[in-house]
Amino acid sequence: MKDYNKILVVINPMTDHQPALARAVELASKSNATITAFLTIFDFSYEMTSILSSQEREAMRQGVIDQRESWLAEAITPYAQTGLNIDTKVVWHNRPFESVIKFAIEQNYDLLVKSTHEHDKLKSIIFTPTDWHLLRKAPIPVLMVKEHDWPVAGKILCAVNVATEDEEHSTLNTKIIENALNLAAKFSAQIHLVNGYPGTPVNLAIELPEFDAVSYNDTVRMQHEQRIQYLANSFNIPLENCHVEEGLPEDVIPELSQQLDAELVILGTVGRTGFSAALIGNTAEHVIDSINCDLLAIKPDGYKSPLED
Repeated sequence: MKDYNKILVVINPMTDHQPALARAVELASKSNATITAFLTIFDFSYEMTSILSSQEREAMRQGVIDQRESWLAEAITPYAQTGLNIDTKVVWHNRPFESVIKFAIEQNYDLLVKSTHEHDKLKSIIFTPTDWHLLRKAPIPVLMVKEHDWPVAGKILCAVNVATEDEEHSTLNTKIIENALNLAAKFSAQIHLVNGYPGTPVNLAIELPEFDAVSYNDTVRMQHEQRIQYLANSFNIPLENCHVEEGLPEDVIPELSQQLDAELVILGTVGRTGFSAALIGNTAEHVIDSINCDLLAIKPDGYKSPLED
């Protein structure tokens, strides 16, 4: 995999606190990557001011952009001493996710970083429509940042799928682990692998009284353990860092990440859109609002964003 040499950070215009920018600086300092702090703004009232001419409306829009550019320049000032190259970009667009993804594609960014929102009363994470669109439609890795620190010698949890041996899943597993190895080398982190496997189908146990549910479960578990250990051996990951648990990925991954106090969960997302996304859902989307650490979502090889020309 190529390193994160160009990082695009989505700036939150509602606050001066920018966890995504801080995380991007932390990452860039390990590889001397360049960073672009990207802000999308839009105010419908400027588009609806019919008493103004198009030139006057454009002048008003530009005034708002200039104001936000000044604010963004101040936001990156604390990182001036890092020696990193941090650019800023402010665009006027009514669909933030679209402006972000198109800019990332046009400028060949390697990583997209965005912070998530924490609800103060519930202490739960609120994912906005923009978050979901970025996870589904961005063709590059997307890092969703929470408030969890990345200490040296921390833990990175890779969610792999060893239930099938088809080439697409195998390649995606490799990409997930390669991204983990890249980050682990920079932060002296430990890599853990996790895989969830389904338990005995209830209807099968009911309909076939002679069915040995315990033996079935043991066989399935053993299969998954053998496959995850083979994968771990391929990348010199200690076998004690392999975790095979009965249950759905959206339950197993958050539970283990909390047990390990992981700094980062890395998983693959197939990027379903449209009706199939509404029906089938996506493991990444079920997982991310349940974990209390950062999440890096990786697309499979050959994925093409619906926003690409």
